[in-house]
Amino acid sequence: MAELEGFEFGKSDFVLLDEVTMEQFLDNLKMRFEKGRIYTYIGEVVVSVNPYRQMDIYGKDAIDAYRGRELYENPPHLYAVADAAYKAMKRRAKDTCIVISGESGAGKTEASKYIMQYIAAITNPSQRLEVESVKNVLLKSNCVLEAFGNAKTNRNDNSSRFGKYMDINFNFNGDPTGGHINNYLLEKVKLLRGGSEDMLKSLHLNKDPTDYTYTQQGASVTTASSDDRSCHKAVMSALKVIGFTEAEINSIYKILSTILHLVSYSSSALTVGGLSEGDAVQHIAELTSAEPESVKKALLYRTVATGGGEVIEKGHSEQEASYGRDAFAKALYERLFGWIVGRINSVIEVKDYNPALHGKNTVIGVLDIYGFEIFDNNSFEQFCINYCNEKLQQLFIELILKQEQAEYNREGITWQHIDYFNNQIIVDLVEQPHKGIISILDDACLTAGKVTDTVCLDSMNQKLGQHAHYTSRKLCPTDKTMEFNRHFRIRHYAGDVTYSVESFLDKNKDPLFQDFKRLMFNSLDPVLTEMWPDGKLSITEVTKRPLTAATLFKNSIIALVDKLACKEPYYVRCVKPNEVKSPMLFDEARCRHQVAYLGLLENVRVRRAGFAYRQPYERFLQRYKMTCEYTWPNHLMSSDREAVEAIVVQHGFEGDVAYGLTKLFVRTPRSLFTLEQERAALIPILVLFLQKVWRGALARMRCRQMRAIYTIMGCYKRYKVKAHFWEVERRFANVRNMSDYGKSVEWPTPPAALMQFHRITQHLHRRWRARQIVKNIPPSDMPEVRAKVAALGALSGERVDWGFNRAWERDYLANLYCSFLSSSTKDRALLITDKHIYKLEHKKHFKMQKRMPIETVTSLSVTSGSDQMVALHTASQDDMLVYLQRGQLGPKQDRVGELFKMLIGCAESLFFLHQSNQTIRHRFVPSICDVYFNISLGELVQIYVEETEANMALYVCLCCIEMVKFLH
Repeated sequence: MAELEGFEFGKSDFVLLDEVTMEQFLDNLKMRFEKGRIYTYIGEVVVSVNPYRQMDIYGKDAIDAYRGRELYENPPHLYAVADAAYKAMKRRAKDTCIVISGESGAGKTEASKYIMQYIAAITNPSQRLEVESVKNVLLKSNCVLEAFGNAKTNRNDNSSRFGKYMDINFNFNGDPTGGHINNYLLEKVKLLRGGSEDMLKSLHLNKDPTDYTYTQQGASVTTASSDDRSCHKAVMSALKVIGFTEAEINSIYKILSTILHLVSYSSSALTVGGLSEGDAVQHIAELTSAEPESVKKALLYRTVATGGGEVIEKGHSEQEASYGRDAFAKALYERLFGWIVGRINSVIEVKDYNPALHGKNTVIGVLDIYGFEIFDNNSFEQFCINYCNEKLQQLFIELILKQEQAEYNREGITWQHIDYFNNQIIVDLVEQPHKGIISILDDACLTAGKVTDTVCLDSMNQKLGQHAHYTSRKLCPTDKTMEFNRHFRIRHYAGDVTYSVESFLDKNKDPLFQDFKRLMFNSLDPVLTEMWPDGKLSITEVTKRPLTAATLFKNSIIALVDKLACKEPYYVRCVKPNEVKSPMLFDEARCRHQVAYLGLLENVRVRRAGFAYRQPYERFLQRYKMTCEYTWPNHLMSSDREAVEAIVVQHGFEGDVAYGLTKLFVRTPRSLFTLEQERAALIPILVLFLQKVWRGALARMRCRQMRAIYTIMGCYKRYKVKAHFWEVERRFANVRNMSDYGKSVEWPTPPAALMQFHRITQHLHRRWRARQIVKNIPPSDMPEVRAKVAALGALSGERVDWGFNRAWERDYLANLYCSFLSSSTKDRALLITDKHIYKLEHKKHFKMQKRMPIETVTSLSVTSGSDQMVALHTASQDDMLVYLQRGQLGPKQDRVGELFKMLIGCAESLFFLHQSNQTIRHRFVPSICDVYFNISLGELVQIYVEETEANMALYVCLCCIEMVKFLH
């Protein structure tokens, strides 16, 4: 990785320094800072220098460059350590953590945000909505927690006043499924900036922070370095994204406003006579949804239960009331912050998780906690913060330095021993039972009577006077930097810190009168009620004395260290280059101090004296066995160590490795990089090979399945065919003996394969049935039957009746049953021969009145009703309209069908018949009858009266027929 950056940028890994000295370390750090290279490795540890400016190294291109790459393949970056932690979690299903440490202002909070953004960017490639929702909430939670837990100080624009440890849960796919946040030691309050006028008015607040005691100090250092209004909108948006309701957000603002109103009272006003039910009391009561009288009573009185169970009210002195008010305000904010954290956890925590169903749940922890602090006046808060950093430094020493040497010793690897400072002695000074400072503070808080901070300091001097890392003015009278009865000093790993003992006991006890708890529990605001469950207890109920603030903090830090110790750690060590937030100034003295107390030189020495990479033989072989012909796919050697040796020998790395009892140690990253490059080149080939084998197996399995499917389908189809045959045979077994020869028998539904066969069978049955019927018809009746069949093909469905139920005699002149052409005065007869159509006068001995050659007839038209009108159309448009009388002997006989068949029979040599749904069309061009389509019968008669014979008055015009259907 040293070759990835030019020599003008210095060494990208401090392990590559020519000599491990403070001067060379600082020179390299300064060169890289001035060249814009703010990240440098120490093996797998990232050293980050706060650039105090925006840098274009965190975009999508940078994320893509580090995604899935090894730690040493790219220049040092936060993304590299984040990706290493993610890969270790995903590949080996091992819980990991990223510990970000450094003093206040070194850039820890920004580093944690970039790490979170990177993890969010590389997960959930399928863009599943539920995973995106979890990622969004995890990212937005940072914004909310910073708004309520960070503050602007004279050393840092965004100083964390609380510690935050976030566990991010991942499923077996490596996608985030939830998380959990732990917070530690909330310290100060900030508010007002960015709120709208209407909101502030509803909360009875002013926009100027200097009007309120808690915000005066912060307001004095506030500058226009950020847009407070946009930050406020961002926080509101984040709260809504996380899932806070409007009512909950309003409750948050009311609680913050209550805190500011509480501290608006001067100490002299907090007396029985000085506190009236004025605006402030009314505002507090309104904001907390409580009664004004109850608020006033809680501020001025304390309810006490005597030994006999009697309850009395004791008025506060001015000092007691002020102290109680301050404790109440602090508790309000502390519980509000804890409630916000709990509310976020309720949204992001993994629910209904079943390892058997969802796979193993792995975790990446990110620790962003306040750094080591040395102020002009250091109090109880700085004491707790610095104790926390001592514990984290101890963890760093144990995991990076101490465990490093211990592992080499266990594996039988010879190396030069390195002396380092073990700060366990300082940790014991603070937390050792019965002897530590926390134990002494707790004893003083639990002692009956008036115990002051000075008395507590004397107790510490007495018990800790011989400790090498503790001193005070009483123990060292010549040190005038400390005051008698006020100061004590601890020699921390980061340097000497002088603490003022004033208010140590009060802050440690942090007593909150039960009256305030009951007041908040009985509030009508459900959020306040939820925050104060201990207010449910009555004054007479005996409760266990709560743990002190220092003990609670100690227990939480010990639990945090235990949680980190069981994970594979990755470290980001943050350095603050100067005190004036300059992007160009590198304060060597300030940086020297931080390098020393962060133990960075010791870390470099360990890495140089030892090996940068180590891995159990089994895992090393599993990862790199494909790079050696003797180990792929499986080796035949006596042990995994011999197989690993074969890999090393084949690549020529014998001088760069050492063989431990259970692990292989690789000295330089170059050797590992070579192996990774060869492995990366082979992986696609192996993947293709495995895909080929697997696809072949899948294809063969699918082939067997398809064969089985087709066999089953064939058997089933044969069964369905046979079943259909059996059913047809059963239903038609007795049709010969049926009167209708099976016409009334319902055919079974055939399978799809037999549809054509079914149609053919039905056709054969109909022909057989017709044959059976025709056999019983006398031969003399067959011409008439054929004639009716011919007429049936054209007229069936077109007319209501066409005479198929009567006998067709054909020759009506001989029997005096003639077809008559009617007029107003005379009856006429119609004679059809094979060549002509004759119109005859019946009463004049059938004198021919008109002759029409059949070949001139192009088409004829009939109606769809029961009338007997027929129109004969000719090519010369000399059409003939006739009306057939039903006859005197058979008045209900329809003769249209017989006439139609007669004309067809006579013109067989000249015409052909074409059937359709509505017409019979001649082969020649349609005649004028097409014009008469969709006209009434009356209109048709009127046209023929005008165009043919004026004296043709037909009684058929009296018929009410709406539609004439033409047969062309």
